[in-house]
Amino acid sequence: MASNRPSHSGPSGPAVISRSGRLPVAAGIAVLLALSWAYVASMGWGMQNMGVSEDWLLMPRMVDWSGTDLVLVFIMWTLMMIAMMLPSATPMLLLFSKISHGRTSAARALFATGALTAGYIAVWTVFSLIATLAQWGLLEARLLSPMMTSANPVLSATLLAAAGAYQLTPLKHACLARCRSPWSVLLNDWHDGFVGAFVMGLRQGLYCAGCCWLLMALLFVFGVMSLIWIAALSLLVLLEKLLRQPRWFAQGSGAMLLAWGVLVAVRSVSGVG
Repeated sequence: MASNRPSHSGPSGPAVISRSGRLPVAAGIAVLLALSWAYVASMGWGMQNMGVSEDWLLMPRMVDWSGTDLVLVFIMWTLMMIAMMLPSATPMLLLFSKISHGRTSAARALFATGALTAGYIAVWTVFSLIATLAQWGLLEARLLSPMMTSANPVLSATLLAAAGAYQLTPLKHACLARCRSPWSVLLNDWHDGFVGAFVMGLRQGLYCAGCCWLLMALLFVFGVMSLIWIAALSLLVLLEKLLRQPRWFAQGSGAMLLAWGVLVAVRSVSGVG
């Protein structure tokens, strides 16, 4: 598909683009985030109140999963990833909508922005499938407790140290640079049409997954449905992409996670805690 970079002037210039064109996009993102976070909050509450929630249709069984439980956990991961990752992608989605409204009709711009969002979410949906299968495997191996937290200090230490070390790698910073620069993404990867927008969303989703996948894996340590840690990791991801000097922040969080992993390993070997 032919690539067509947007122009900074002319019909795509900010001066001639009505803010009203972006309102439906902003409203749609807000609704999607509200629904996703409401689901995450309800599931988190349910995990802490199993006596009340064990008969919920959307609550998977604690052990001996069936096919239905796998589907429920997959839905859980998918909505959780939308809740955690969509806020950091919002600036790109709004900028894309703004540019699109200067290049085509309002309806086509809206649908193209939806296609871009769908492409971005598709990547995290695939990640959610992998996470679901990983959780099933860890649960069957008794490395994960029925409450969806790590039951093995070696697993905890490994994930913490791996996530911390990855924060210091060139690959992490290369992916982060693409995630935090919407203009760079849209200028270099622009493709017209709905399919082109979907492909752009896929590419951006891949960069964001490359940036954050090991941070998301830390939910196996802290608790897959721990609201506090879901919110904390969401904030960490958002700050990485919004701070003016993100390298020091990523390196600092990486050093802390790496030290934490080493501490957990040492305590495990020494039999402390």
